[in-house]
Amino acid sequence: MNAAERRQHITHLLSDAKDPVSATALAAQCGVSRQIIVGDIALLRAGGLCVLATPRGYVLEAPPAVPAYASCSVVCRHGDERMMQELYTVVDLGGALIDVTVEHSVYGEICAPLRIFSRFDADAFHDKILSSGARPLCDLTGGIHLHTLRAPDQQTLDRVVEGLRGEGFLLSET
Repeated sequence: MNAAERRQHITHLLSDAKDPVSATALAAQCGVSRQIIVGDIALLRAGGLCVLATPRGYVLEAPPAVPAYASCSVVCRHGDERMMQELYTVVDLGGALIDVTVEHSVYGEICAPLRIFSRFDADAFHDKILSSGARPLCDLTGGIHLHTLRAPDQQTLDRVVEGLRGEGFLLSET
């Protein structure tokens, strides 16, 4: 299969998948290296396909027909030792962490998708950080970072924000 056919095949694999698909799994199914898949994903994104990279692999983001959730942005601050407590606070109170954003002195705004909806997702994210030796983005900014939060309704979102405030994570809301 040529490169265009492979990217079409990747698109079909991701659209049919119920769970995230790793670059390694896509590479095995396409008979190419993981690095080729990473390049293909970049080209698909450049072509307008909304492919998100999560700690467990790639997913296609399908926007809902009608937003069935409440969302807000919050500014948080904590060190590495409290990262899991922050993630668990959000998901235990019924919310989700959609992304994380930091303001870098050289590169400007850096935003990365998280898509953490449960303790399972939080644990997978944490395991990926530990196994890769990578550092969380908030390490670049002394622990200060922004999250987009989502919840099924405004009451749940308010409970999540209050939970973050009560745990001492919250700096401000927007």
